[in-house]
Amino acid sequence: MHRYLLTPLLASVLLAAASPPATPASPAEIVARAPAAAWRAVDPDNLLVMDLANGRHVAMELAPGFAPVHVANIKALVRAHWFDGSAVVRVQDNYVVQWAATGESRPLPAGVVAHPHAEYDRPAAGLAVRPLGYRDAYAPQVGHAEGWPVASDGRRTWLTHCYGMLGVGRDMAPDTGNGAELYTVIGQAPRHLDRNVALVGRIVDGIEGLTALPRGTGDLGFYTDPKMDLTISRVQLASDMPIADRPRYQVMRSESPAFAAYVAARANRHDAFFVHPAGAIDLCNAPVPTRRAP
Repeated sequence: MHRYLLTPLLASVLLAAASPPATPASPAEIVARAPAAAWRAVDPDNLLVMDLANGRHVAMELAPGFAPVHVANIKALVRAHWFDGSAVVRVQDNYVVQWAATGESRPLPAGVVAHPHAEYDRPAAGLAVRPLGYRDAYAPQVGHAEGWPVASDGRRTWLTHCYGMLGVGRDMAPDTGNGAELYTVIGQAPRHLDRNVALVGRIVDGIEGLTALPRGTGDLGFYTDPKMDLTISRVQLASDMPIADRPRYQVMRSESPAFAAYVAARANRHDAFFVHPAGAIDLCNAPVPTRRAP
C-alpha cells in the first residue's frame, strides 16, 4: 500500500475546493458590522427636530458647507419659532412634500437674509469626493463628500436631489428662496432640479411620517382643503434642547472602507434573490446609511 503525503499548500487547495464559496456580505450586513470608526456623529447644531401634530417626529441634518446663508436663515427661523404652527401644505406623489407658514403673511425675523444669493453649488476645490465609480446621466462626476451625495463638473460641486434630501422652496428666478418654505424628495430622484434649487440637508429619521400622508389634489400636489394641512407643532435645533432630550444620530463616513464595501455590495448583489446582478449603481440608489447613535 502506498502512502501519499500532502504538502500544506496542496492540502489547503483541496480543502478550499471542497468547501462551498463564501457568500458575500449583503449591504445591510456590511452596515451592521461597520466599526465605530466608520460613523460620524451628526452635530446637534445642524440637527433639526420637527414635531408633527399627529404625533410623528422628523429629524433633519443641515449642510452648511454647501448652502451656508440658507442654512443660517433656517436656524434663525427655527429659533424665532417661525415654523411652529406652520403646516405641510403639499404632497405630490413621487415628487416632494412641502411645508410652510400658513395664514396671513408676516415679516421675516431679524437676521434672516430675505434674498440670498443662489447657493446651488460650491467650489470643488478643497472638497474631497469619493467617486461613485459608475457613470451618471446628469453630471460628469458623482460620488460622496463628507457623507453627502454630490455631483461635479470639476470646477463646481453640488448636492443632488436624492430621496430624503431637503430643499428650499422658491419662486421664479432670480428668487432663490430664503428658507421659510422647505421640501423633501419622496419619489424618484428629480435630478433635473440639481443646481436650480438650494439643497440644505436631508432627513435622517422619520420620513415615513411624511411619505404616508394623503396626496394633494390641487396643482402640483397642493392641498385644496385647509383641513388637509398637517400642522407642525414645533421645530427645534437639537443644540437648543436639554441634553437629556436631544436625539442623537450618526452618518456613515463616505471615506471609510465600510462605505466603499457597502457601495460595491449594492452595485453587485450576489445573494440568492438576484439572478443577474446589475454591476452598476445610480448615485441616489447608494444612500448614505444613517442611524440612531448606539
